[in-house]
Amino acid sequence: MITCIIRYRIDPFGRDDFATYARNWGEAIPRCGADLVGYFAPHEGSATTAYGIYNIENLAAYEAYRLKLAADPLGKANYEFAKNARFILEEDRLFLKNVSHPPSWKVQP
Repeated sequence: MITCIIRYRIDPFGRDDFATYARNWGEAIPRCGADLVGYFAPHEGSATTAYGIYNIENLAAYEAYRLKLAADPLGKANYEFAKNARFILEEDRLFLKNVSHPPSWKVQP
């Protein structure tokens, strides 16, 4: 399992548009095969940094997922929405692997 963390630099006046964009991905991403952790928008501190985080099996699964997302009606509409509204100024992806204990690991008293 790998985790994709997307860092966005957004227009501070486009936070409502980013929230709409995030809600749309909340529906499309799971349908297309990734395990969405969530989208996180500015609240306090930076007004321009936001994140999208999801888990996926591996890079091959990621490639298949991206094709499904691009063909998904809501995915296509969301890409167009972001392109036309221009609230995303920059975005980059980072793929990480959890090397600590699995999430179900618990400390026993």
